[in-house]
Formats: sequence, structure tokens, C-alpha cells
Amino acid sequence: MDKYVIEGGVPLKGEVFVSGSKNAAVGILPAVLLADTPCTIENLPDIVDVRLMIEILEKIGVECVWTDPETVRLDPRGVKSSSALYDVVSRLRGSYYLMGALLGRFGQMEVSLPGGCNLGARPIDQHLKGFQALGVDINTQFGAVKGVAKDESGKLIGANIYLDIASVGATINLMLAAVKAAGQTVIENCAKEPHVVDVANFLNAMGANVRGAGTDIIKINGVPSMPGGITYSIIPDQIEAGTFMVAAAVTGGDVTVKNLIPRHQESLTAKLEEMNVGVEEGEDWIRVFKKDVINAANVTTQVYPGFPTDMQPQISVLLTLAQGTSQVTESVTGFRFQYTEELRRMGADIMVNGKTATIKGIEGLKGAQLRCPDLRAGAALVIAGLAAEGLTELQNIYCVDRGYVRFEEKLRGLGAHIARIRDSEAQI
Repeated sequence: MDKYVIEGGVPLKGEVFVSGSKNAAVGILPAVLLADTPCTIENLPDIVDVRLMIEILEKIGVECVWTDPETVRLDPRGVKSSSALYDVVSRLRGSYYLMGALLGRFGQMEVSLPGGCNLGARPIDQHLKGFQALGVDINTQFGAVKGVAKDESGKLIGANIYLDIASVGATINLMLAAVKAAGQTVIENCAKEPHVVDVANFLNAMGANVRGAGTDIIKINGVPSMPGGITYSIIPDQIEAGTFMVAAAVTGGDVTVKNLIPRHQESLTAKLEEMNVGVEEGEDWIRVFKKDVINAANVTTQVYPGFPTDMQPQISVLLTLAQGTSQVTESVTGFRFQYTEELRRMGADIMVNGKTATIKGIEGLKGAQLRCPDLRAGAALVIAGLAAEGLTELQNIYCVDRGYVRFEEKLRGLGAHIARIRDSEAQI
């Protein structure tokens, strides 16, 4: 397994460009199954999760041709089966979007249960509840979910659906299932994240009729077919952008993060300013720079537009170096504090009690041997290594590869001393 060796203490400086959104990509790629003709997707992040999704699509009959490292042409006309029962499906959390897309195309599906990072129980009950409301008979057994439309037409039937929680996955999955359903579907208490809006925009570009994405209520008028045949560019990755913003602050650097949408970063920008970190923004860029001491702050993760759970580990690293005591409360995802034990190895003063971490600021972190517990925690530990005194070795970096494009290369472009190696020796 690859690992990172990081020599800390170097302030990051310069410009870095953000890649396409991971979370949008894993929803948009299976949506191509609903199209009548090929579609071309641009600004795809070249990451493990995208490669896994494309591998799955190829296995079920989609012809996928990369025309450059960020663009793929997908032809769904060869798909004949509504089943996706492969080992690779269970390695990817976003593979559950195949359920909605196959239901939308065939009125039936059989899909292996999804995998992904070990972040505790992340049930898909809201997805299945919504499918059932659309007239799907659901059966879960032997590690797979099977669904069949009960209507004699073989189609899903539009319905009113209320989500018990504002789930991003359920919102996207139900959009995929409902765009070809007979009649109107109304989904209430929807997730409002930018990638939900991006998937809706893609569906509409292919010929769907989805209205209200980005609000609490989405209304979908089912269409008999979706022509497709489009070229679509995925939005920039909100979390990658935020990760580089925090990395600049943690290392006391001066970094301009380009090719982002500033309004998507508003909750993070506001928190950085509260902590006395310098922030300037333009039309498609944000500059983050050191001003003076970092102030302690309290952070509570929330659904968009609140502070994102996927930025919680990164901001916690910054809080370890803040002046005073901070509290971080995780209200979205379970098991998000697995990384805190690794930070304690670096000298951080963190105590976790249930869903809240209390962080007392210290003067500096020390290099240590660490292991990535999951994607975002892995990125946070890289940031910690960049700020720490001495060398940090970080293992299991496959987690980081799942969500960041050429992460170490982009960091080296900002002056970081970081190397990817396959054995115990490295040249920094």
C-alpha cells in the first residue's frame, strides 16, 4: 500500500485549481442510464470513486470512452440488464445511485449493497421508503436490494414523499427513479447541497422536468423518455476547495484557491474569519492567508448551507493550533471522530464525548506515524502533517485517493514537502 511521507513546517503559498465535484460525479454518471443516446461528461475528477463507478457502468453494458483525463463519453444503449451484482459495487458508497437509475430505466433493479468509508451505520432506509412510495416492491436479502414496480405497466408511479432527514443520497436517488415515473412526484425535506442541484441540472439537460432543486421541495413531472446526447460540465468540488483553504490556514501560508464557487464555501469562509484567518474572494477564487494568532471557535456540522460534515476533520486540525478551547459537534454523520486518536499521537489535546470533541489549542503538532481511517480524515491528517514539526508517515492513503485528484502533486505545487512511496524509504 502507498503511503505519504511529509516534512512539516513549510507554509503553503501560491495558487491551486480545484477539480470537479466527487459527490456530483457519482450521482451524474449513473444518471446517464436514463438517456436514450450517449452523453459526454466534462470536468470529471480523476479519482478512485469515479473510476469505480465507470467500471460498474461498463460491467452492465455502458460504453465508456475517455477522451481526455477529465472527460468521458458514455453510451447507455447497450445496457440490457437491470442487475448490478458485482464485488466492485460493494466497494463504493455512491453505488446506491444505481438503484434509482435502474428503476428509472427498467422499472426494476437488483443491486449489491454499497460500501465506502467506515463511518458507522449509514442506512439507506430513506431511499427504500421513497422507492416504495413510487410503487416499488422492495426485497433486501443476501447482501443485495431487489426492487420491482408493482403497477401492471411496469412503471413507477409519481407520489408525494417526505424524507425523515434531509438525506443527500436519498434526494438524488429519488430524483433518478422519478424522472420517468407516471405523473408528478413531490419530494419534501430535500437535501439542498450543491451537488444535488448539479444532478438535477444534468437530468434537466437530458430532457427531464425537475424543479426546486436547492430548496426544501423538489417537484418532478415524469417524462416518457430523455433524449440525452448532451455535453455537461460538473461543478467544482466544494470539499476539495475547502480542504486547500484550511491547509493554507493551518500552515500559516498564503494560498489562492481557484476554479471554485465562493457561495458554496460561505459557511467555511465565515468560520475562518471568525478564527482570525485572512480571507479574500473574487468571482471564482478565494485567497486564504495568515493574519495573526488563530482564535478558538465552536463548530457544529449541519446540512447545507450549514457547516459541512466533510470539512469537520480539517477544521478540527486548525482548531488544535488555535488560542483557547474549542468544541466541535457532529450532528450529521456518525463515527467522524476516528481521526482524533491519530491527532493525539501528534500531541493534540482532544477529548471526545459522544458527538462532541473538545479541543484545547497547543503551540504546535509533532510528526508521527499515522493511518487514514477514512477519506476526509485522511485529508485532515495530511494537513496536520504539513503543519507538524518533523516527519509524518501516513498509511492507508487509498482513502485519500477516493476523493482528491493528484492531492500530493497539488500540494507540492504550493511548496509542500510530501512524497508518495511504496516502502519505508523516501526522498523528500
